[in-house]
Amino acid sequence: MSLKSFMTAAVAVLGVLSIAAAASLVILTTYLPRTTESMGNAVEGVRLAEELEVELLTLYRLSDPLLRIPSDSPRSLDATESSIRLHLAEARRNAWSPQERALLTEAERTISGYFLARDSVASLPPEQAYRELGPRLEAALSALNQLVEFNVNEARVTQVQADRWDRIANIGGIGVAALLVLGGGALLLWMRRFVFRPLLDMSRAMRRFGSGRKRTRAPEQGPAELRDMARTFNEMANSLARQQEEQLTFLAGVAHDLRNPLSALKMSAALVTSGRPIPEERMRKTMALVRRQVARLDRMVGDLLDATRIEAGRFELSLEERDARELAAAVVELYLAGGSSHDLRLQLPEEPVLLSCDATRVEQVLHNLVSNALKYSQGGSRVDVIVGREGNEALLSVVDRGIGVSAEELRTLFTPFRRTGRAREKAPGVGLGLSVARRIVEAHGGRIEVESRPGVGSTFRVRLPRAHAAAHPPEARPGDAAPSPAGTVH
Repeated sequence: MSLKSFMTAAVAVLGVLSIAAAASLVILTTYLPRTTESMGNAVEGVRLAEELEVELLTLYRLSDPLLRIPSDSPRSLDATESSIRLHLAEARRNAWSPQERALLTEAERTISGYFLARDSVASLPPEQAYRELGPRLEAALSALNQLVEFNVNEARVTQVQADRWDRIANIGGIGVAALLVLGGGALLLWMRRFVFRPLLDMSRAMRRFGSGRKRTRAPEQGPAELRDMARTFNEMANSLARQQEEQLTFLAGVAHDLRNPLSALKMSAALVTSGRPIPEERMRKTMALVRRQVARLDRMVGDLLDATRIEAGRFELSLEERDARELAAAVVELYLAGGSSHDLRLQLPEEPVLLSCDATRVEQVLHNLVSNALKYSQGGSRVDVIVGREGNEALLSVVDRGIGVSAEELRTLFTPFRRTGRAREKAPGVGLGLSVARRIVEAHGGRIEVESRPGVGSTFRVRLPRAHAAAHPPEARPGDAAPSPAGTVH
């Protein structure tokens, strides 16, 4: 699993739980005031209904002539009736549900009926008046009792709902808190096992590798990101180990390749300084051998210096405009002047192929390619050096009929200090020539292409951007890279 996806999922889950807890708290804080208000309205409704009952009974008592209530009593009929009407208005304002308002309307109707009946029986005898008012009073008291019962029931229902929400809030709060604690604990345990432990193992592996244990590798475990880090470290460690092995191989190869010319020079010097007369022919051959070995040493040291400059980033070019035909002709003439045993042929186009290049470096590339073609092909075989144009590029090709290179060996052909098995057997060297050549070509903005088959030969193509390509658009001339009699050198 990816650490990013896991952490995203964990944060999302914890966020959802937090939002749920916050939403529950908001709902509760919104519901509880409403519940409190409902309870208050119900209690107030009960109080007003009971006061109305008391006021009605008081009014009935004041209306009874048999009770002989003094005229100077603190409560009069008008005051009691006015208090009843005030309480009814207050109860109307307190009513909040349609059912309560309907019950209150019924109570108002029965109380109004009682008031009208009391006024109409004022002239009747007391016994007849009681018979008329009794049912009216009972109806009014019954309506008020229903209003009281309704408010009591509403208060009970509200209390039950409040208790239920309180239990739900308690359970939800405890559940969310438990989930948060369990989720946090599970996250910490997962992080400890799958994140911190692989990180510590990787840190220990790095310290061991840095202390000199070059075979140490980090375990590739844990989330995808940590596995990628461990894999990257292991690849780096393997690369460093390969580089160290290549350096040791390189040093051994350099020592071996230097020993051969040095041994030849040592024997030639011993022969020259022996004090014995040396035939002129023998002396000439000895000096020719010395010259070849010195040139070989110079080429090896030059490749090493170029490789060092390239790796250090101090490789500079002195650009000038030159004709690629002149550069190729100079290289070929040098090898022809040295008495090459190969059939070395130069094929040039009729028109100039201008380059903005470092002429010395381009000649170095051609020298390397021609030298390799001559070294890795049999004496008397044909080697072609071809100059042509393709679009906005100059094309410098070297074609031989030598030992060739397999497809597997082509992948490491330009790797520094890496030489193929057959090439190592065929001719000595340190394996830097092609690597340096490719870096020179790439520094010019070009590239090298290779086609090769074992036992058939190889074709190296150097593609470089032409100078003033825009001012001189190329023509579709299929014979640009083909040999011409006027431009062929044998």
